[in-house]
This record gives sequence, structure tokens and C-alpha cells, in this order.
Amino acid sequence: MQDPLFSSSDAATQADFLIVGAGIAGASIAYWLAPHAGVIMLERESQPGYHSTGRSAALYMESYGPPQVRALTCASRAFFDHPPAGFADHPLLTPRGALFVARPDQLQQLDAHEALVRSVSDKVQRLSADEACARVPVLRGEQVAGAVYEEDACDIDVHGLHQGFLRGARAAGARVVCDAEVQGLTYADGQWQVSTSQGRFSAPVVINAAGAWADVIGKMAGARPIGLVPKRRSAFTFAVDAAHDSAAWPMFMSIDESFYIKPDAGLLLGSPANADPVEPHDVQAEELDIAIAIDHIQNATTLAIRRPSHVWAGLRSFVDDGSFVGGFDDRLTGFFWAAGQGGYGIQTAPAAGETYAALARGLAVPAPVAAFGVKEEALGCDRLRSAEG
Repeated sequence: MQDPLFSSSDAATQADFLIVGAGIAGASIAYWLAPHAGVIMLERESQPGYHSTGRSAALYMESYGPPQVRALTCASRAFFDHPPAGFADHPLLTPRGALFVARPDQLQQLDAHEALVRSVSDKVQRLSADEACARVPVLRGEQVAGAVYEEDACDIDVHGLHQGFLRGARAAGARVVCDAEVQGLTYADGQWQVSTSQGRFSAPVVINAAGAWADVIGKMAGARPIGLVPKRRSAFTFAVDAAHDSAAWPMFMSIDESFYIKPDAGLLLGSPANADPVEPHDVQAEELDIAIAIDHIQNATTLAIRRPSHVWAGLRSFVDDGSFVGGFDDRLTGFFWAAGQGGYGIQTAPAAGETYAALARGLAVPAPVAAFGVKEEALGCDRLRSAEG
């Protein structure tokens, strides 16, 4: 039975804004846009968030990502800490902490990371090898020369956040049409006509929040590609010896990002932190990815991984400079890009959604977000075209 939040009806096909994709990007934009305009979200899957959003092991970490991403992350903190009444049944953030560990030959990388973290937060500690091993007792002491601990890093309730945006958008009048794969886009007489497997929909503005498929949608519309590259990230969960109180551990990873581990519902979640370029598809984990991660984890810790409990993969999509693309296309009237979220789409969703909704309405970056250094020109397509030139 289909969730009553979502509709497959082809009625009321005219809107002010059509949003292609109802993952975290599309849902957050709809949440901020729907109080001001008619919004329809077109989701190709039977439920929103099937791909990247639903497969994310998200952590809120202000040091993570390029400058505009870090600014949007910091600008999102107030929403995470104090969401509107009724937005979520539980806190969106849970304290976790993040520990970056370095071998003796990696201290320069550790110094650079510490400087980066201190540029956005004062809640950071430089730890000795003994202090790092005290926080995560399974670390092999001989492999640890030092660590940086980000005490403000938090687990994100991804499902709660995504559902809160969808509920809020619907309460303001937005609709989600599922099983609505886009088959064609044409523009005439001030309207985009979007053909889907659920019928045809019309609006003056299309917002392309299709995740790994954003360049595919752009090509259908006649846009030049933004150079989006989907990249596979594999992950798995595994059991840990009951003698270890792993629930209290921070997320910990090698400073060279060859692996990371995070406590997850009584298990540990591990990943090789890979970023393998692939075509957009329903991605699955590769056995080699998991084998590499297990090898790195067992070399760096005393953990023995006999058999993963669950294995999966997700797509994280990037443009050349690694930052977000949010703004109207430089050639197509009424075609708005909301793409290139990489691995940062969850932690930035409140501020990114608010910003994109404002820009799509022809407004400036909202003042509370701009105060953190978010700039319209740093998000737009023009910067990519300039790089091509």
C-alpha cells in the first residue's frame, strides 16, 4: 500500500515550480518554497530518498567539505538544534564526536586538518597517541602518532530530517508524485512541459534536484552538462565484541581517509571511504571495496571482522570543484540546478534548501545564511562555465 503522503494521480498537473527529485535536496527546497508557491515534486522511484538520501551514514561536521559547503553546514546548525515545532519527533542531532587518526608519517596531514577545523570551530582538541587510544581502545597504539578530535560532530537522524521536510512541504500544499520518471522536457510560451511515466506536468520553473541523474535531466532539457560525476561509496555493518562499549566511541577515521568507522545501532559501520566514478544507476557495493576496507580496519585496529552484517553502496555526485551547483542555468529560461551535493547534502540541507528556494523565487541569499559567507555567485553555473573558458 502506498504511503498516503505520496500521490500517483495525474490530476492538478500545473504548478509554479516542478522539482525533479524528492531526495533531501528536492524535499528541503520544497519545504521552504511551498509556503510561497505551488510545488509538485516528481520522484522516479516508488518512494522518495531511495538512492543517496536513504543510504547515507550522515554526520554533521562543520569542517567537512569545501568553503561554501562548510558555510552552508554552519548556517544549518540552528535549524538542526531547534527545528520548528512538530518538524520531528526526536532530536535531529545526537552527539558523537569525530576522531581523525594519523600515523607517524601523516603528521603533516594532521596539522593541516587541525588548522582547517580551527577555522570553523573552537571545539577541537589535539590528542596524543595515548589520549586517542583511550577514546577508541581498539586502535593499535603503534600505528597512532596523534589525533584531532572534533567534539561537536553529531549523528544526523537522516530519516527524521527527510520526512520532516516532506511533511512540512505537504502541509504547505506541495505534492509528491512517485513512480514519475522524467521522459522529456520542453519549454514554450513561458512554460516547461515535463513528460513523465505518470503523465505531463507544467510550470514556469523546473528545479533539477535529480541527484546523480541531474546531468541526464539537464541534457533532456537542452542544457549544457555541468560535468557531474557520480561516485560510488560502499559501506557495511559488522558486530563488535560485547566487551567493547562501542556505543560511546566517536566516529574515527584515518587522516588519509582510507577507512572510517562509526557506531551504528549496536553494530559498527565501516567504509573504505571510496569515491569510484560510475554511471548513475541503482548502485551496489563491490566485494573489492569491502575487502579493502576490512583490510585497512584490521591493520589499524584490533577489530576482527568475520562477516559483515549488511553491505550497501550509495552515489555521491560531484562537479569539478567539489562544491554545490545551485542556481538558474545560464542559457535556459526557468531551469534551476540543485546538484553536486557530493557527500554533504544531509548536513547542509536546512540552509541549502532555504537558499535555493529563495534564489528560485528571484530573491537574494537569505540574510541569516549569507552571514556565514554563502554567496550566490559561488553556487551558480557561471563559475563552471568560466572554468571551461
